[in-house]
Amino acid sequence: MLSKNKIKYIQSLSRKKIRDTEKAFLVEGDKMVTEALESSLTVETLCATTDFLRANRRIVSGDTEVIEATADEIRKASLLQSPQNALAIVSMPEIGFDLGVLNDKLSLALDFIQDPGNLGTIIRLADWFGIKHVICSENTVDCFNPKVIQASMGAIFRVQMHYINLPAVLGEASQSGIPIFGAFLEGENIYKQPLSSSGILVMGNEGNGISTEVGALVSDKVHIPSFAAEGSESLNVSMATAICLSEFRRRQL
Repeated sequence: MLSKNKIKYIQSLSRKKIRDTEKAFLVEGDKMVTEALESSLTVETLCATTDFLRANRRIVSGDTEVIEATADEIRKASLLQSPQNALAIVSMPEIGFDLGVLNDKLSLALDFIQDPGNLGTIIRLADWFGIKHVICSENTVDCFNPKVIQASMGAIFRVQMHYINLPAVLGEASQSGIPIFGAFLEGENIYKQPLSSSGILVMGNEGNGISTEVGALVSDKVHIPSFAAEGSESLNVSMATAICLSEFRRRQL
């Protein structure tokens, strides 16, 4: 049975202040909860229907608090419009940051991404294109926001997220010889620009793009050209990220 206090606690995880204090976040949906159980992260509490528990008992750690709940109880606790059969409270991973993890590989840097859906989609894209590390400015939306978690479709369990002083880290990376690419409207055509198999790709804010401070550290400005005579002025940042990552990876084939 799912108590009123537990329901209240689950719903409180919608707030960043509570997540930061508890060092925990909420995962909802059968597939997402299954991925959480199979990941290296610690699932503190699993609330699920009898059928879900019966089907997934083998992957539930003995250290996890298991609460058998009805569909109606899960609906009352859920933050989703269409709840499924399970939700879980997961401990935040403790991930330190060392500039060395960016050497000899392609990484992403996000400068003030505000929309949770965009961030979740970008995390999913990073997972798809084999990006293991995403470094975020401190004002980028929290990656443990429930909407980010849902949009990531499980990729949050495989991609390491780092919230850091972005200009400082990019400055260190530049001094270490790591190439820094950035998406700009005035950049060079990405399909003609030389691209390396390693480096940092910076994507900017939805409305304002890459900030002046971060932009000053970009060594190679790239642009996705439009093939329409008349059309949209720009692309959604998650769409632009997909195109850029695809072109970087295509050059490796």
